Amino acid sequence: MAVTITDIKQLRDMTGAGMGDCKKALEASSGDMEGAIDFLRKLGQKLSVKRADREAKEGVCIALTDHYRNKGVVVKLGCETDFVAKTDKFVAMATAIAEAALKKTPANTAELLALPYGDGELTVGEKITEQTGIIGEKLEISNYDSIVTKGGEGQVIPYIHAGHRAAVLVALNLEGPDLMEAGKNIAMQVAAMKPVAVDKDGVDKATIEREIEIGKEQARAENKPEGMIEKIAFGKLNRFYKDSTLLNQDYVKDGSMNVAAYLTSVKKGLTVTAFKHVALG
Repeated sequence: MAVTITDIKQLRDMTGAGMGDCKKALEASSGDMEGAIDFLRKLGQKLSVKRADREAKEGVCIALTDHYRNKGVVVKLGCETDFVAKTDKFVAMATAIAEAALKKTPANTAELLALPYGDGELTVGEKITEQTGIIGEKLEISNYDSIVTKGGEGQVIPYIHAGHRAAVLVALNLEGPDLMEAGKNIAMQVAAMKPVAVDKDGVDKATIEREIEIGKEQARAENKPEGMIEKIAFGKLNRFYKDSTLLNQDYVKDGSMNVAAYLTSVKKGLTVTAFKHVALG
């Protein structure tokens, strides 16, 4: 049967696919809309392979927690262009993927891709493949992480930075709605200052060794006496801890105190037990 421009526009409105792809899909399915949508899904499988070497540098970051704030997830859904990332449909898709993750808190991205998406007709991975074909860009879950606490053992606070360019989870050791503002403030600190760990005990051995070696090389470049090299390097390591571990960083809203002191000023004994951060770029 002949495919009309009205049919093509209808399929484009339903799927967001290009006019040429919609025409091809309708011709292949003899004008059947459902068959044309299936055709586009199959086209998406081909495109996802074809675009595997492309970079998904743009996208959106989502942070969600459950009603009791006992668990939270952060998800970064990547795409190729800022134009796609800013559409309501793409943000809604990223949010739906985060909601699927929040229900089951999968251990890794592979498990997340296998979860049902929305009403369960497709998995998360199949939905991404479908939309790769419809949108015509490489789409991928670039980052996924979660925090889970037990009831009575603190709370998880979510934060999404303007434009969905970053998302943060912060786990506090104490519960209560009166602490949510402090949690959000710390999440904003994480988004702005990008700490590598909660405190120095959380910094991995490889990072410590690298910072010590960098400190030694810097000291030698400054022609410091050889006997002072190691002492200088460890001094620089302590500076690294101050600049790069959350509790030791200067609090961005009040530089007269560090983050640990700010938390104590909010409530005695309050601290951060974990954080997760995903961001574009």
